[in-house]
Amino acid sequence: MFGDRWSLLIIRDLMVRAFRTFKEFQESGEGIATNILADRLQKLEAAGIITAEEEATDARRVNYRLTEKGIDLAPVLLELLIWGTRHEETGSSCALIAKMARNREGVLAEVRRRWRERDPTPLLPKGGQGGWS
Repeated sequence: MFGDRWSLLIIRDLMVRAFRTFKEFQESGEGIATNILADRLQKLEAAGIITAEEEATDARRVNYRLTEKGIDLAPVLLELLIWGTRHEETGSSCALIAKMARNREGVLAEVRRRWRERDPTPLLPKGGQGGWS
């Protein structure tokens, strides 16, 4: 369902970067081709990990959202973020990820709260900088 690199990046961007639109995924800097992005979004939706919703103000626009099945991947994504920052060059602040590692339960609770309340604030600010406590 999410074994390829693109699907995990889409899930990550929905969960921690608060991306919602095709355009946001396309312009994320990852270099995903439009046909691959469309295919992965369709596959993730078919697997029940994301849902596509018409935008309230413009029915021609679609916003993507994690389903409950998708948000249940939060512990996995958090561990991958922590592992990646420890062992690879990433765009995320090492200090920020270290804070997240020390407070895993708090981070996961905040991810769920933002999802439940449809809070559009990214968990990781653009550039990975910020002070998550």
